[in-house]
Amino acid sequence: MRVLLVYPQNPDTFWSYKHALKFISRKAAFPPLGLLTVAAMLPDEWEKKLVDMNVTALTDRDLHWADYVFISAMVVQQDSAREVINRCKKLGKTTVAGGPVFTPGYEELGFVDDVDHIIFAEAENILPLFLEDLQKGCAKHIYTSQERPDIRTSPVPLWSLVDKKKYESLSIQYSRGCPFNCEFCDIVVMNGHIPRTKDESQILAELDTLYDQGWRGTVFFVDDNFIGNKRKLKAEILPAITRWTEEKKHPFSFLTEASINLADDEELMRSMVAVGFDAVFVGIESPNEASLVECNKLPNKERDLLASVKKIQNHGFQVYGGFIVGFDSDPPSIFDSQIRFIQKSGIVTAMVGVLMAPPGTGLYKRLKKENRLLRGGTGDNTDGSTNFIPKLGRERLASGYRQILNAIYAPKPYYERIKTFLREYRPESRRRGHTSPRRIQALVKSMWVVGIREKGRIHYWRLFLWTLLRKPRHFPLSIAFAIQGFHFRKVAEKIPAPQIEDFDAPKQAGT
Repeated sequence: MRVLLVYPQNPDTFWSYKHALKFISRKAAFPPLGLLTVAAMLPDEWEKKLVDMNVTALTDRDLHWADYVFISAMVVQQDSAREVINRCKKLGKTTVAGGPVFTPGYEELGFVDDVDHIIFAEAENILPLFLEDLQKGCAKHIYTSQERPDIRTSPVPLWSLVDKKKYESLSIQYSRGCPFNCEFCDIVVMNGHIPRTKDESQILAELDTLYDQGWRGTVFFVDDNFIGNKRKLKAEILPAITRWTEEKKHPFSFLTEASINLADDEELMRSMVAVGFDAVFVGIESPNEASLVECNKLPNKERDLLASVKKIQNHGFQVYGGFIVGFDSDPPSIFDSQIRFIQKSGIVTAMVGVLMAPPGTGLYKRLKKENRLLRGGTGDNTDGSTNFIPKLGRERLASGYRQILNAIYAPKPYYERIKTFLREYRPESRRRGHTSPRRIQALVKSMWVVGIREKGRIHYWRLFLWTLLRKPRHFPLSIAFAIQGFHFRKVAEKIPAPQIEDFDAPKQAGT
């Protein structure tokens, strides 16, 4: 059997880092970890090939070679996934699909009828059943299960299928699921409330694989909430990774996602930093308390969010922040409030999106009862679109969203935010950046592209000199932020003005 695993192309969003990656000659930020894990579950004797369309083109020769084409995609990749499926149908290739865009709730996209076999749940439980039926010649169209698999059975991803030099970071998954129940979030729909975790031996085996294949750089723990099971993390996993990294002389830096209550556990923060974690994505969502109560953002409620962010930064983390506008409880002043909070927080990587209602979430069910759902939904919460009628009004929400982007990514406030962060950032003294050809290349390109060609270049040079004089140790990080800012501005410029007439009438109940 010849199996071609295809990962469709991501659109140009804040998360793609497309314009920033060019400075370091990388094609994509992260590899398709799900497909690499699935590849490791397939029979050893099968021939396997991976095409990540974010780093290389999918050719007809690739498709002709394959007996089966496995496709995995997120909702934001739906357009590219459609093109891949159409090409497979044209060439008569059998398709097997899984991932968020192929799950219940997205039937209106039409993928269910166009794919030969669909895995509607996590692969560890269902893929063996599909493979068994395939061998017997009686494979079904849809495979699904309500059971959450024990991910201690999950294999080490098949990293030999990727060209690691094309990626900025590689990935590991330690857990699935989140103990919280935010109304807008579909993580608990897909992965449940109880965090399921891998064992120490699995994590060390995955780290060994990356190390043995020559990787030296960033490793992203892609967990829904890395600290969802703090007891096991503190007692077993972090001590094991600490011993491993010390033995290997700290070959990796780590980043992950966590809830804001990380700020409440100083022991945990110190342990993570000691291992090599230097960045964490936190869902801040909103500085408006009523909006947090509305969406049941439990760890954020009744908290000084600004103080919590500063505390995490003080312990040696870059805080990447997720922010949302469009809650029913958002007042007209929410856009100014978001801008003020982001600037004061020193959250340089501030990812602001418009609220969406993913199928299956509490928000989706509530809006359906209120007859406020709209057709469509790109899955890209950074393009200014939404799939429901907001109480702020669609035009006000769309214009306010653009107001935030224009304010926080403009050169002057963006570079001032970098300074605000660097004043709070206190990483371990022994952890210093090293000079590498890639960093030198990025510095030179940034001086030309951002420091000479781009508007607002005077603010780049002011940051350049300020960092050299005040924070010389963090100069490489400062330049990296400047490059990221260039990417954010490029993406923001391409976000189209809202076309209100494109919004259809609300969905009727049952559609």
